[in-house]
Amino acid sequence: MSDTVHRRPLEKTVRLGLWIIPLVVILALLLTQGAKLLPGGGSASANVATPPPPLVTVSPPLATHAITWTNFTGQFAAVDNVEIRAQVSGYLTEIHFTDGQIVHKGDLLFVIDPRPYQIQLQQAQASVLTAKAQLALADKELQRVRALQNSGAVTVEQFDQRVQEQTAAQAALDTANAAVSAAELNLEFCHITAPFSGRISSHRVSIGALVSGGASAASSTLLTTLVSLDPIYLNFQMSENDYLTYEHYVHSASPSAPASNTVQAALSDETGFPRTGTLDFVDNEIDPNSGTIQARASFPNHDLFITPGEFGQLRMPVSSAQPVLLVPDTALQADQSNQVVMTVAPDGTVVPKIVQTGDMVDGLREIQSGLSPNDKVVINGLMRAYPGMKVSTETGTITAAAGD
Repeated sequence: MSDTVHRRPLEKTVRLGLWIIPLVVILALLLTQGAKLLPGGGSASANVATPPPPLVTVSPPLATHAITWTNFTGQFAAVDNVEIRAQVSGYLTEIHFTDGQIVHKGDLLFVIDPRPYQIQLQQAQASVLTAKAQLALADKELQRVRALQNSGAVTVEQFDQRVQEQTAAQAALDTANAAVSAAELNLEFCHITAPFSGRISSHRVSIGALVSGGASAASSTLLTTLVSLDPIYLNFQMSENDYLTYEHYVHSASPSAPASNTVQAALSDETGFPRTGTLDFVDNEIDPNSGTIQARASFPNHDLFITPGEFGQLRMPVSSAQPVLLVPDTALQADQSNQVVMTVAPDGTVVPKIVQTGDMVDGLREIQSGLSPNDKVVINGLMRAYPGMKVSTETGTITAAAGD
């Protein structure tokens, strides 16, 4: 009985050992295969593919010549701007324009009742006839006295009297002729015309209103205002430093290469500087209070698009054409307060370079310093180029757009 009891645990132990041995062998095989699959373990690591370096497009900066400009903010103003006032008094009888319309030089604008001035003209013309008749009589009497003077029938006093009468008659005729000219002028003032072409404002008085004429603004009635539109001025102020920069440019120019007075401008909703004009005035002194000097440019406005009073951006040349390097704005990255351009070294390493930028030139950004003409600038794939990493490259080209 006891032998049977001891024999059964031994049998169980032998059977368990038979199961454990295959499991240990299988586990050892699995561990061996796993070690071969790990990096560096056996020949399986050679089958893992290494990803290629990212591809970017590079190009040397565009080397060209460009002018250095200085920018200003200015305000457009009419070349001619007048208040149209009544020069004679009377009732306003006609208005010959629509408020805000374009009028041309000589167009009839207002009519003041001309009838009183027509009467004054007729009276003055009648006075001329009277003066002519008196002058004719005085001439005849002087001729008679002169004929009798040699015979002694006329005294010296009588001769002098006839000469004085003839002179007075001539003066009266001159006065009458002047009165006719004044009456004609007053009659002409009843018909008010545009002194130049431009845009007219609204009428300040209505038909039937009594207007006052006079030689001064205080005594005459304001009827409307008129401004010219083509050409148009752009007034701006230069600081003393900007003025000195411009003066150095002007005085360094030579007769063979004179300084340019061509300027460019843009309205507030325009990109670039599409409008070309001429710098035609710089004042003769710097304002001691503001430290600025007044300047003015003239621009064509054939389509009458620009309105006096609008603000505009103006740029003025302060150098002749100089060599510059240009890159697209998209090739620039901001690094705190610096502008950075990513370049690729000969060994394919991405190298960042801090640059100083200038104005836009033909759609590209001017690089003033920090970049050489032989640098390979990343112009496409910038998001895949990190400093110090290796990249593969393809050659691209930086091209300029049309002049702005």
